[in-house]
Amino acid sequence: MQTFKQPLSKELEFYYIKKCKTGDLEARNMLVEYNLRLVAHIVKKYNTPDRDVEDLISIGTIGLIKAINTYDDSKGNRLVTYASRCIENEILMMLRQERKCSRESSLYEPIGTDKEGNEISLLDIIEYEDRDIAEQIILKDDIAHLCKVLKTHLEQREYEVLTLRYGLFQSTPLTQREIADKLAISRSYVSRIEKKAISKLQKSFSSLSA
Repeated sequence: MQTFKQPLSKELEFYYIKKCKTGDLEARNMLVEYNLRLVAHIVKKYNTPDRDVEDLISIGTIGLIKAINTYDDSKGNRLVTYASRCIENEILMMLRQERKCSRESSLYEPIGTDKEGNEISLLDIIEYEDRDIAEQIILKDDIAHLCKVLKTHLEQREYEVLTLRYGLFQSTPLTQREIADKLAISRSYVSRIEKKAISKLQKSFSSLSA
């Protein structure tokens, strides 16, 4: 297990901050090294069994370096206070990007085929900007069918999970972990429910082309 050094005294911290402002890279590295314990402490809030803690520490360290580079001691805050916000912001920014990529990937997963045998995804059904009139008419039929299937073919828990997962009906899209916390169930159970619900959608849309 990685061990981290104890924080610097207020006097030594002030000394290295002053040297760092003159461009002294060794002073900056000292401030980074002696504040890694802070990074590890903040990372604990966001660590989950399916996430690599070393990756989080790396992201948090980037936030720490940014904090050291932009810290202004004339504002009266200790470096640790300012750095905590920067570290947390960096981690949150990474998690938001990760969630966005995960959602985009899920939206592109095929759920069936259209009447011509072409693969369609949730994105094809939900997104309808910049389409011509004929496409919009077909899409409206698909959306109407999707709404019907969601409400009549899915169990209540499946409907709830899919709505939360993909941000349907103007809801906010959530990760599987967030849905698990919200519904007080495990993330793996959320994953199973999601896959089962999408399988039902896939079969329903496949029947349209039959």
